Amino acid sequence: MQELEESLMVTQVEIASVYRSSKEIYEFFKRFTDIILCIIASIIAIPITVITCVFVLLESKGNPIYSQERLGKDEKSFIIYKIRSMSCDAEKNGPRWADKNDERVTNIGKFIRKTRIDELPQLYNILKGDMTIVGPRPERAVFTYEFEKTIPGFTNRLKVKPGLTGLAQVNGGYEITPKEKLYWDLKYIEEKNFAKDLNIILKTVVVVVTGHGAR
Repeated sequence: MQELEESLMVTQVEIASVYRSSKEIYEFFKRFTDIILCIIASIIAIPITVITCVFVLLESKGNPIYSQERLGKDEKSFIIYKIRSMSCDAEKNGPRWADKNDERVTNIGKFIRKTRIDELPQLYNILKGDMTIVGPRPERAVFTYEFEKTIPGFTNRLKVKPGLTGLAQVNGGYEITPKEKLYWDLKYIEEKNFAKDLNIILKTVVVVVTGHGAR
């Protein structure tokens, strides 16, 4: 009986060791893939970003690149970059969750939100290591902790690096509720692997082309 228990303990240790190794391999290649894909994507993204910034400036005054503090893995904050899609005084009355038909969004802003062009500067965030290509979308601290009060466990989304796209984005995008977002993000965290990441990337391409879930 003792030998059986010892054997089971050894087996459990071996399984845990294999799991840790596979996780480390996944994280290593995920980071490697992030860097390679970002470098390739930047060849197209940089000129598109420059041209879009010109149109943003033609419609409204102010810096065309918008920076904002967001929460990353383990609740560590970082600065995220986007092409500005709203007027410069969009938050003159304080932080506000974006509505589906938000009147603060400019005309060019509506287009770049629909096509997700406004997210292109985040390739820089990925190269820096603040973000990854696939993962829960980074949220502002003010909203994250507010949601945690009514949706216990909302901060569990912060167990992994935030992503440029994620399972929640291809299953409703900006239109889903915070509770639905949490469901999809936790599902991704629990099941994440190379195949799922690739599937999400391919679905994101469809979302970009169709404009589904934009606001």
